[in-house]
Amino acid sequence: MEGIEKQGWILQNRTAAFWGRKAIRLLSLLFAVSVISFWLVEQSPIDPIQAYVGADAMKVSPEQRVLIAEYWGLDKPPVERFLRWGSALLRGDLGTSMIHRIPVVEVIGERFMNSVALMGVSWLLSGVIGFVAGTVAAMNKDKWIDRLIKWYCYTLASTPTFWLGLLLLIVFAVWLGWFPVGLGVPAGVLAEDVTFADRVQHMILPALTLSVVGISNIALHTRQKLNEVLTSDYVLFARARGESGFRLFWRHGLRNVALPAISLQFTSFSELFGGAVLAEQVFAYPGLGQATVEAGLRGDVPLLLGMVLCSSLFVFTGNAVADLIYRLVDPRLAAGGSR
Repeated sequence: MEGIEKQGWILQNRTAAFWGRKAIRLLSLLFAVSVISFWLVEQSPIDPIQAYVGADAMKVSPEQRVLIAEYWGLDKPPVERFLRWGSALLRGDLGTSMIHRIPVVEVIGERFMNSVALMGVSWLLSGVIGFVAGTVAAMNKDKWIDRLIKWYCYTLASTPTFWLGLLLLIVFAVWLGWFPVGLGVPAGVLAEDVTFADRVQHMILPALTLSVVGISNIALHTRQKLNEVLTSDYVLFARARGESGFRLFWRHGLRNVALPAISLQFTSFSELFGGAVLAEQVFAYPGLGQATVEAGLRGDVPLLLGMVLCSSLFVFTGNAVADLIYRLVDPRLAAGGSR
């Protein structure tokens, strides 16, 4: 009993140390990206006051520009503005968007669900289809289906997301007319009149764009790992005993290729978010990616920093979940205190 209790205590300590390290890394990451993002915005040639005024630039006097700068705190030194923003952040205040004239939290809240739905569907499709495609290619190595899957993956791995999005838009929205050209909901329709089917129809092409591009990495990685497993000694011994086909894969291949595939899929959150930025721009989809580009082009520092923190937290969560799943599926990692 004492041995079991001691092992449980050691495991709890290692788990607490694991999450403690994760928390420190998260705080360090958020601080670093905040400083770097703020510095990059300061180096930008975009005049935030000019972007704020917009088309009424000729109607705004120099005195009014001074008042606008004072109102938004743009007349203060950069270090002072960053420290003010940081102190407000510690109180849970991300500031007010200069573009939308509402709190940044509200802007993120409005766009968050749209992006989560888009990226979630794309992430699931790319992961499942990529894993199945990689498995089929490995189980039929050097056959025509393996060559077809490899050709597909190598072609799409080098295809820009925005180019594929434009191609799908031209073919399926313009030529065939099967899907709407853009936006997240039908234009001119009241919010209470928008149905779930309308939202799904507007999301299909952006989600298809992201998932098609994301299949390549998972499929190629799974194919390579499964090929290594199928040429191992214990699989050769299993073949000698008469095992083959799906039974061979299920008993000896699935566990060995699932862990690397899960890790790669969760760590692809950064690529997923980057691709979503381009896809949302192409399809004018109202998500976090489009808001991030808009904030950068118009010098909206509070909104841009809020989006950067949100995206960093999103990517870090993906990596943390991958580590957690690794520890749940393979308890040796938790026992060894790794990662």
